Amino acid sequence: MQTRKKYIFLTFLASWLLLFFFGGDQLRRFAFFSRRKVEARRNWPNWTDRSLLKSFADPEELLSDGDPSLPSTRERQAARLSVYKNSRCRMETCFDFSRCEKHGFKVFTYPRERDQPLSESYSKILASIERSRYYTPSPEEACLFILSIDTLDRDHLSGQYVRNVDEKIRSFPLWNGGRNHLIFNLYSGTWPNYTEDLGFDIGQAILAKASFYTESFRPGFDISIPLFSKDHPQRGGEKGWLYQDSIPPKKKYLLVFKGKRYLTGIGSGTRNALHHIHNGKDIISLTTCKHGKDWEKHKDTRCDKDNVDYEKFDYQELLHNSTFCIVPRGRRLGSFRFLEALQAACIPVLLSDGWELPFAEAIDWGKAAVVGNERLLLQIPSAVRCIHPERVLAFQQQTQFLWDAYFSSVDKIVHTTLEIIKDRLLPHRSRSRFLWNTLPGALLALPDFSTHPGDFPFYYLQHGSSPSEKFTAFIRAVSLGGSPSQPILRLIQAVSRSQYCAQIVVLWSCEKPPPPSGKWPQSTVPVTFIQGRGKLSDRFFPYAAIQTDAVLSLDEHTSLSTSEVDFAFVVWRSFPERIVGFPTRSHFWDPEQRRWGYTSKWTNELSIVLTAAAFYHRYYHTLFTEYLPAGLRELVDGLAACEDILMNVLVAAVTKLPPIKVTQRKQHKETVSQQVKGTAGAVGGRRFSQRQDCLNQLADWFGYMPLVSSQLRLDPVLFKDQVSVLRKKYPRLEKP
Repeated sequence: MQTRKKYIFLTFLASWLLLFFFGGDQLRRFAFFSRRKVEARRNWPNWTDRSLLKSFADPEELLSDGDPSLPSTRERQAARLSVYKNSRCRMETCFDFSRCEKHGFKVFTYPRERDQPLSESYSKILASIERSRYYTPSPEEACLFILSIDTLDRDHLSGQYVRNVDEKIRSFPLWNGGRNHLIFNLYSGTWPNYTEDLGFDIGQAILAKASFYTESFRPGFDISIPLFSKDHPQRGGEKGWLYQDSIPPKKKYLLVFKGKRYLTGIGSGTRNALHHIHNGKDIISLTTCKHGKDWEKHKDTRCDKDNVDYEKFDYQELLHNSTFCIVPRGRRLGSFRFLEALQAACIPVLLSDGWELPFAEAIDWGKAAVVGNERLLLQIPSAVRCIHPERVLAFQQQTQFLWDAYFSSVDKIVHTTLEIIKDRLLPHRSRSRFLWNTLPGALLALPDFSTHPGDFPFYYLQHGSSPSEKFTAFIRAVSLGGSPSQPILRLIQAVSRSQYCAQIVVLWSCEKPPPPSGKWPQSTVPVTFIQGRGKLSDRFFPYAAIQTDAVLSLDEHTSLSTSEVDFAFVVWRSFPERIVGFPTRSHFWDPEQRRWGYTSKWTNELSIVLTAAAFYHRYYHTLFTEYLPAGLRELVDGLAACEDILMNVLVAAVTKLPPIKVTQRKQHKETVSQQVKGTAGAVGGRRFSQRQDCLNQLADWFGYMPLVSSQLRLDPVLFKDQVSVLRKKYPRLEKP
């Protein structure tokens, strides 16, 4: 037994000596055998014929992108840690949820100091918040706080760099170490390293930043936003460039790039290599060295030729005529080119390693962009050629949706940022990625109404479902008399006889209380009275009494037959996302007055269906009340007959579709109250003028004209055909 142990010991000792003598060089590289810690080096292969091979790059050069002036990984991490001292912040640890419980999600902006200049972009951000439904002028009601100090440009070489930010924010009594604060930033760091140094300690504040490194991004806490220029529109924004006649998706060029080429410094490696994929046919990659003050000092042998070729192509023309657009990193990870490609429906091919993409917490960029690797640039052409045309078209359509829903204006960028934070506060009521990545987008799918896509009118088709088979008649009564008028009695009788009517709700907007039930006609459906507040916007409040998906909005003087109601409801069930009704109006652009015009003349075109007799989904009540800011609803209450225009504008902004007119026996006439019947002409003229003013103010608020014109009217089968009445489903529609 002792001999066996001796042999085992000698065998182990011999193996250890052999390993030490023949592999000692490799073992000594490990920090385990060193008395002091050293940074691990990459074990590059030691080829036996190394002396015969031409050395193109040293391993250390590869690790630093070929520029010895660039900071090492350790230096970059140290710089980021100096800024993000609370790098482990999460909503649960660095955000006070109790501030949001009483008043909900309200945002307060600090008062602006007179001697503190603001950049144009930051002024737009503050304006977006202050004109939104989130804003509160009271800090006691606020859940989130926004600084009045411009923190967008933190490059200390910039003229817009604000100094002594640390001292200023610490003097604010509401700062509280940054808790419940949101800080916006577009540019961080400066030449030559462009680290993420903001020049002040953000503490526990949420950082909404462009060109965010994934290493410093705090998931579930920070938000990556796109880089946008000072000329980016405040609201509205230009439409995308993809139109219905833009198919097939294949364009003149497959892949394009036109931009600056950095000769030295960070970001130069990727852009210097772009010329390798240029073939002058379907792949155009153009760069220029001609930028900056001392570009001639650093110019290389390619610069002169590159500068000549660069001027041969127009940038906008390339965007219009290319399927894919290369979006490489610049000095920072993000660039204006990203939003330009989205708008142009040019599928972005991203070459920016380590970039946390804008709003990636909510947006699925795999459906709209190609994410490449900077070190695998030469594989990009073959990779995009392999994408099937059907998928290319799907990519292009998604770029247009994302552009219009979240990026076309500063308002949308800011509101998307706030909505992401709001969703974090109540995870059980947050919107799914389906809602974020499907038309019309999460900004218009309010979780206060539902978090299930099947409850919204614009998702029925995708889910293979349909709205409920009954409707609620919602009648607005404004008569001053103590007894119901004859028109409303006839209206209740006609509507209640509809086979699809579930209930009738009367919004009583009179000073006197409603008459007793004995004075109302007998009805086969329940009739409910709701006391209004005397405001025009009351008719679009999301009343709990409305239980059905469909709402038939009516004025008390509207005259409809049961057949008209039945047919209109059948039509609406086929188009539940639109307004379907009877009286129509249209809008037009007046080039002489340079404003929008409103007309009630019967023409072939229509863009407005008056809510005096119209079907729509009850979700639009929630959207009208919760989505629109209070100032816009106050505008409606101050202008007579403006609420139905706003509802049409809102639905058109959501669906991008026109309303639908259905058959009507009699032409609708707008009525006036009994008090002003003697001056009906003057009142009618004033109402018409107010409608035009309303239309123009709404177009200004939205930043564009959402209304869509149509020439469509739907009639029943065999309507007014010379056939037997017995063959017609709605014969009463043809009676005078």
